[in-house]
Amino acid sequence: MELAHSLLLNEEALAQITEAKRPVFIFEWLRFLDKVLVATDVKEKQKKLVEQLTGLISSSPGPPTRKLLAKNLAALYSIGDTFTVFQTLDKCNDIIKSKDDTAAYLPTKLAAVACVGAFYEKMGRMLGSSFPETVNNLLKSLKSAESQGRSEILMSLQKVLSGLGGAAASCHRDIYKNARSLLTDRSMAVRCAVAKCLLELQNEAVFMWTAELENVATLCFKALENSNYGVRVAVSKLLGTVMATALIPKQATAASSRATLEEVLELMATGFLRGGSGFLKSGGEMLKVGGSVNREVRVGVTQAYVVFVTTLGGQWLERNFATFLSHVLDLVSHPRATQTHVEAVYSRRCVSFILRATVGSLLGEKAQIAAAKDICQAIGKQMKAVEAVVNDANSENKAGAADIAASQHVMVCALQELGSLVQSLNATASPLIQEPSIGLLETVTSVLLHPSMAARLAAAWCLRCVAVALPFQLTPFLDRCAERLNNLKTSPEAVSGYSFAMAALLGGVHQCPLGIPHAKGKMVVSIAEDLLRTAAQNSRLSLQRTQAGWLLLGALMTLGPSVVRYHLPKMLLLWRNVFPRSLKELEAEKARGDSFTWQVTLEGRAGALCAMRSFVAHCPELLTEDVIRKLMTPIECAMTMMSHIPSVIKAHGAHLKASAAMVRLRLYDILALLPPKTYEGSFNALLRELVAEFTLTDNSANTTTSLLRSLCHYDDSVLLGSWLQETDHKSIEDQPNSASGSGALEHDPSSIYLRIPAGEAVPGPLPLGVSVIDASVALFGVVFPHVSYKHRSVYIYVQFQNSMRSLLFVAMERSVMLFFPSSTDLECFFHLFICAAGEALGRMAQVVGEATFIARMAQYSFDKLKSARDVVSRTGHSLALGCLHRYVGGIGSGQHLKTSVSILLALAQDGTSPEVQTWSLHSLALIVDSSGPMYRGYVEPTLSLVLTLLLTVPPSHTEVHQCLGRCLGAIITTVGPELQGNGATISTIRSSCLVGCAITQDHSDSLVQAAAISCLQQLHMFAPRHVNLSSLVPSLCVHLCSSHLLLRRAAVACLRQLAQREAAEVCEYAMSLAKNELVRDEMTGLEGVLFGMLDRETDRKLCSDIHDTLGHMLSSLAVENLSHWLMLCKDVLAASSGKFVCKDLKKDEMDDDTMFTTLGEEDKTKPSVAPRWATRVFAADCLCRVIILCENANKAHFDLALARSARLKNPKNDFLVLHLSDLIRMAFMAATDHSNQLRMAGLQALEDIIKKFASVPEPEFPGHVILEQYQANVGAALRPAFSQDTPSDITAKACQVCSAWIGSGVVSDLNDLRRVHNLLVSSLDKVQAGKGSSSQLYRESATTMEKLAVLKAWAEVYIVAMKIKKEAETKPKCVSKSTEEDEDDFGTVDELPPDSLITLVQPELPALSRLWLAALKDYALLTLPAEFATQLPPDGGAFYTPETIDTARLHYRNSWAPILHAVALWLNSTGFNASESVEETAAAIPNSQKQFKVIQFLCSPRPEEPVEHVTSCLQALHTLLDSPCARIHIAEDQLLGVELLSVLHRLLLTWDPPSVQLLVTGVVQQIVRAAQDYLQEKRNTLNEDDIEEKENPLVLGEGGESGGLVPGKSLVFAAMELLMFILVRHMPHLNSKVSDSPSHIAAKSHLSEESARLVAATVTILSDLPSLCSPAGCMTVLPTILFLITRVLKETAVKSADNQVPPPVSAALQGIKAIVTLPTVKTDETQKQWASLIRSTLASVLEYSQPETSKPVLDEVSILTAIALFLWSASTEIIGVQSLQNGCINRFKNALNSSDPWVQAKCYQLLLSVFQHTNRALSTPYIHSLAPIMVEKLKAVERNRPNNNLELLAVQEGIKVLETLVALGEEQNRVQLLALLVPTLISYLLNENAFASASTVSKDLHEFALQNLMHIGPLYPHAFKTVMGAAPELKTRLETAVRASQASKAKAAARQPPPTVHSTPTIKLKTSFF
Repeated sequence: MELAHSLLLNEEALAQITEAKRPVFIFEWLRFLDKVLVATDVKEKQKKLVEQLTGLISSSPGPPTRKLLAKNLAALYSIGDTFTVFQTLDKCNDIIKSKDDTAAYLPTKLAAVACVGAFYEKMGRMLGSSFPETVNNLLKSLKSAESQGRSEILMSLQKVLSGLGGAAASCHRDIYKNARSLLTDRSMAVRCAVAKCLLELQNEAVFMWTAELENVATLCFKALENSNYGVRVAVSKLLGTVMATALIPKQATAASSRATLEEVLELMATGFLRGGSGFLKSGGEMLKVGGSVNREVRVGVTQAYVVFVTTLGGQWLERNFATFLSHVLDLVSHPRATQTHVEAVYSRRCVSFILRATVGSLLGEKAQIAAAKDICQAIGKQMKAVEAVVNDANSENKAGAADIAASQHVMVCALQELGSLVQSLNATASPLIQEPSIGLLETVTSVLLHPSMAARLAAAWCLRCVAVALPFQLTPFLDRCAERLNNLKTSPEAVSGYSFAMAALLGGVHQCPLGIPHAKGKMVVSIAEDLLRTAAQNSRLSLQRTQAGWLLLGALMTLGPSVVRYHLPKMLLLWRNVFPRSLKELEAEKARGDSFTWQVTLEGRAGALCAMRSFVAHCPELLTEDVIRKLMTPIECAMTMMSHIPSVIKAHGAHLKASAAMVRLRLYDILALLPPKTYEGSFNALLRELVAEFTLTDNSANTTTSLLRSLCHYDDSVLLGSWLQETDHKSIEDQPNSASGSGALEHDPSSIYLRIPAGEAVPGPLPLGVSVIDASVALFGVVFPHVSYKHRSVYIYVQFQNSMRSLLFVAMERSVMLFFPSSTDLECFFHLFICAAGEALGRMAQVVGEATFIARMAQYSFDKLKSARDVVSRTGHSLALGCLHRYVGGIGSGQHLKTSVSILLALAQDGTSPEVQTWSLHSLALIVDSSGPMYRGYVEPTLSLVLTLLLTVPPSHTEVHQCLGRCLGAIITTVGPELQGNGATISTIRSSCLVGCAITQDHSDSLVQAAAISCLQQLHMFAPRHVNLSSLVPSLCVHLCSSHLLLRRAAVACLRQLAQREAAEVCEYAMSLAKNELVRDEMTGLEGVLFGMLDRETDRKLCSDIHDTLGHMLSSLAVENLSHWLMLCKDVLAASSGKFVCKDLKKDEMDDDTMFTTLGEEDKTKPSVAPRWATRVFAADCLCRVIILCENANKAHFDLALARSARLKNPKNDFLVLHLSDLIRMAFMAATDHSNQLRMAGLQALEDIIKKFASVPEPEFPGHVILEQYQANVGAALRPAFSQDTPSDITAKACQVCSAWIGSGVVSDLNDLRRVHNLLVSSLDKVQAGKGSSSQLYRESATTMEKLAVLKAWAEVYIVAMKIKKEAETKPKCVSKSTEEDEDDFGTVDELPPDSLITLVQPELPALSRLWLAALKDYALLTLPAEFATQLPPDGGAFYTPETIDTARLHYRNSWAPILHAVALWLNSTGFNASESVEETAAAIPNSQKQFKVIQFLCSPRPEEPVEHVTSCLQALHTLLDSPCARIHIAEDQLLGVELLSVLHRLLLTWDPPSVQLLVTGVVQQIVRAAQDYLQEKRNTLNEDDIEEKENPLVLGEGGESGGLVPGKSLVFAAMELLMFILVRHMPHLNSKVSDSPSHIAAKSHLSEESARLVAATVTILSDLPSLCSPAGCMTVLPTILFLITRVLKETAVKSADNQVPPPVSAALQGIKAIVTLPTVKTDETQKQWASLIRSTLASVLEYSQPETSKPVLDEVSILTAIALFLWSASTEIIGVQSLQNGCINRFKNALNSSDPWVQAKCYQLLLSVFQHTNRALSTPYIHSLAPIMVEKLKAVERNRPNNNLELLAVQEGIKVLETLVALGEEQNRVQLLALLVPTLISYLLNENAFASASTVSKDLHEFALQNLMHIGPLYPHAFKTVMGAAPELKTRLETAVRASQASKAKAAARQPPPTVHSTPTIKLKTSFF
């Protein structure tokens, strides 16, 4: 392939390769040429190139090759010289003229045609003179060409027209005449081509939309007859555009003859209502019940309407909406559109589609509200007419009745559109409800009284939509309907209509998170009961009342178990009473009754079964064994009744059939939901019914099932055309092919309250006949596997005898059977049946799973395929092979793989029948998919076949191309990651795949393009380097505007994958496309386009992919490109229409050349709408994500000073903090919007901003923070959320933001805080108002949520306030204490800011504390396990009602933690005395115990709890243990402490964050302290009581006299277990097991700061533990404790640069000190053990401190400190142990000789303490061995004076030790000692010359020596003189130094006024000296 990459075709290479590969080589060369031509200079090679390219024309190239060839030739001429272009044109024309009609010459002809088209398209008017001849030429050959030629010629003509524009006017008529007749061509591809050609023509040809307008319309209608989807799309585009142009012409010239809107619409309506001209011309029409409108035409015209409006644009629609609406609604009221019920339903669907597609996507939210008003008026008008007819009953009834029948369909369309509009507007639709002038509710409710059921149901549905969009209307609606129902009990319409409305509203409740008040359930039950009870009283009403009652009960069930639980007994009773109690009664009732009573009875029973089904579906939790048993009684009765019905129908007439069918439908539905075991006894009877049902024994009418399609595999959509379901037109495209499109609400009223299936806007249950068959098939599938074997064969046999085969297969497939049918069924006709049969075969093979069975099936198909020649059997059996492989899997069918593949490859080459090719390729793709790696051997032949077919199959066979695309994708998946390789074979495979993708990408069909995109997506996954993004991304961006949903989906899915890895590149390439083609706004790039798509797209999958793509782009690009993304979000959130105007201006400014390259139509058809609410919500979420991303990126994002300095260095730098005002503005806009979801998102963003920016200081005003300037915005954003009519969830969120704002400390001035604080106060008043006060709109748990949110917010504020207060108290007090008590005196507030927050909370505390405790009590009760449910208070708690317990639990769970913490703080601050009143104090004491119960319970949090709850809980515990009352409580009951410790231990096992662990250690310390205090007190009291027995108090403590600790009862043991866990977690090598294993010898990591703090805290607690033990107990725990402490010391005592002592080390040293000085240990029994413990500990310290090369440098100072601690505190145990003494002396020696002055200094300090020890026996050996070394060191200083302060410090410390030694020495040795000290000091003095030049350190040393000498002299005068006398040179040095010192002092004194005191001692000193 690489050889193909040259500018000229490499002819030698071409000659060498095989014949088969040449087309691929040529194609690859053309592809390369296409890329490079633009950029190269072709002057010298042009001649040769033209020769090569024109030569290729006659080499019969395939379709993709000819397209590229033409493109390249045209490009070559447009960039090179043009003088040979006419020769080439002539050559092409000659080829076209040639009379050779053979098939072999065809490709050459087509290539020539393509070249002509490309020349004109590229060069246009340059070729102007030659065009008449060319056009005539093409038109002549058009007449004689076959279909492929026809479509190619038409495409060329289209290009000629687009290239020449108006210049081709002379030929317009000819082209029109010739093309016109082909619009009804039998080949669909030709029809499409004509439509596109005429579409191009109408741009310039005025006559098409003036004189010929009607003819064009008629032509289009004819073209739509028997059309397929592609033709409908093309023709409707033509029709819609022509009509739009006729209305608003493009050229000014024709303005005089423009058509009026009425004329245009009239023309389109004829198509909608009458279809094409002839009804009976085509024989196919006879089948479709002649005389009705052709469905394909109607669907096509429907699409044309949408194109028409879209072309005219949103603004036109806004202006003319009323006219358009009335026209469209007239279509459905026309009798021709509603001849039969099914036709009427179809027409309604079409009209709904027109409205949805135009109003839903073209209008912005404001215009939509206006449109809704218009629809309201239209409904009102219709209703008035209907009422007039109803009231005027006696006049000409006939006409009136017809009017009413017609009006119902209008109503349905209008109401459905109104409902959809309101639902899509969501909360933004509130003006519609609130403005009385519109009267939306009145209008809609008036329709509930319409005589027709369809209209009533539609009105009910519309109400449901309104209530879901505006949940605050739900409860008032329900009440209003209930009231009207009561008032109008006597009108059948009212009973039916209002009950529909109530049922619909109840069905909508599950979409409203806040629900409805619980009492409404009771209300519904009583209404329903009343209706059922009174049904029999009045025969005129009995049917309606029965239906209404059961409908309401069915709807009630959707509210879920929490409501239904209370009404279940009553329901069971009602169900039991509807059916006869016994068989006798059943028999008896057969004889009774007339047809009317039977109808009522049957309806009643159907209703009861329907309610049961709703119960089983929505309340599975309530289905206990008992309830099922009770339900089975009526159900079994119903089953028995089924067999009696036929005789009843015989007796009373056929009109009961429908009611009977309804009963059957309901019965099948409920049985399918119940477990089959419950009705085993009735299997046989039931199966007989079912088989009869779907073999249609009782019913000869031709009814179908809709299940076949859904049961066939999703991947078979190519064969079935079910991909139509995936287009934008899915709601109408069902019509031409099946009954399943005829769904309508009136077929099954119960669907009004059921959940809507995903993807549908309005529920559309199918006609009764279809539904019953569907239900019976579904139930058969459930029951059949449970039947015993011997019965199965009987049923199957029966079916074979008398069944329609299709239905047999559905049923068979549903219940995969275990016997072998005759495969002859595969030859049955119709694709759908073939698919179903193949599917059944595959499933059977899967279930049987025997190799022989599979082999038999496969062999059968192989034989058939080898022998058969007819299309049907070949397609069927090739699919069978695919299905076999699909279901048995690669390994099970491995042995048949070779045969299957060879057969299918052969079939795929059968060019005569595209159908066989399609099916065989489809099966091949299935096999490739299922075989996986086993297919690897067949990849090359398959790939070469795929490429060959891609290059040869005509593009009009789109199905073949789609299957080729699938095969290609499957092959890429099979080869998988190998595609990255560089081997020769892999490279070939990879380039073949890329060529295949390129061909499919260029195909005209959108499905094929989508397949190509998914192939490239796979390739990108496996071999990302080889996919060229620079060409892929722009093509994807163009597809984003495609009119095909599947293509948009594929493009977005691919972008999503690319954005995950290479978001930056994707955006870059998209921008380059925008710059080159000016396709769209250059500002926003791809992101802006995706945001725009979110407003237009309704498809769920597509939207979620767009969200993901934007998310990936955001996370990788937002931080670098902040202002761009923030602007994007801001534009979307601002949603002002202003920003869209500038786009249009830009468009006008473009010059003509660029206008052609724009995708012009896309720009016009999709005018920008202001972003809708859902998009705005997404933008607000993006905002929060940006904040989080910045948080993880760089500190400067949250630091204004840093950000500004970084900005100065590089102006490109961008930081979040610089956009703070934008962030606040966006959050404010969102938080104050109409839409509730947006408000939630805005408040969330606001909270994030407050939390992240609260502590950012304002550099210009020190002491202030940046957020202070936004107080007003925050207050204003929060205020609306506290208004009366705000939903609870928003108020709850706002409370959270309030507490975050108050607690953030941003605002220090109390008066400013009040604004927000008052909001919380007002909401607190609401909480105190109690349960029943406010009128309720939502479920009770919503109130619970709101109240708890308020309490939680207060708790958070209180916690912050107490924290501030505590910090203020720990700081040194600067203000007098009085201000604290005197809280009314606000004057002092400014002086006492720390306390200010508490003054805000204080007034509310009494109320708050009560509410807090109540909430905690509720929570404690709610969290009891289920078996204690009976103990809960029957009337609920303080904030919840018993009915809403399940939902309330969640809200409690979210808020208990802060409340608990606040309560703990409050109890602690009041000392557990809540108030003066006696009863309260009494309540407070058990209260503390209750607190403990609550806490015990809490400390085992669920893993899904947020970490904040755990920390709050631990803080609360810590706070509680601060108070003496609680400490006594926990110390008295030791088991409580142990239990608490084990709970904490479990907490540590499940929670990792260090913050949690730190809190836990804090709590443990509190517990240990409490126990210590208690023990100490006990010992003291014992000491006082019995002074005689001295020993007794010491036995106190754990361990008693024996020293044993019992796990589970011992506090010390529990504490040690927990602490050990923490230590090992942070220092794994403490664990002896770990340290022995070889893998852990490796690195000892450095502890992080948090870990260090944790370890330190742990060690501190460890060292406290022995004080809780008796002496014997101490001996048990101390070895462990000392081992741990010394190990920690060893691990953490690592030298650091700044000589800081790490926290663990200081803790360990403290611990050693605490343990060594323990008072209680040294009893007679333990003395010996204690001594050996201390010695071994010291020994291990010494051992650890031996210097090793491998470890980090030990911190000698810490180790020495430890040794000194032992020497100092435990002298008695250590004296005389020689080995220890030598060890210690060595350590000190090493330290003295250390090179580090810090170590020396510390060592001297420690030695000082050792030398001074009172016990001489200890200190003497040290003095003897260490003093000489010291003296040597200090003497050496004279030669090596200190260079820095540290060294100076070391010398000073040494001298201090020497001085101490002098003091310790006895009188007679003084002189020798001074003889060591004094000369050393004098040697430090400098002479005068040296002094001037010395360094400051040196001078300091000189001063220090002088001071000391002057100090020593007076102390030991005698000895001093002796020493001085002995050495005269010392004396002189000293004297000079003293003089110099005095001189300098005198100078200083002269310079400044003499100080009063300080000079005297110096002088004194001097005099006493000499």
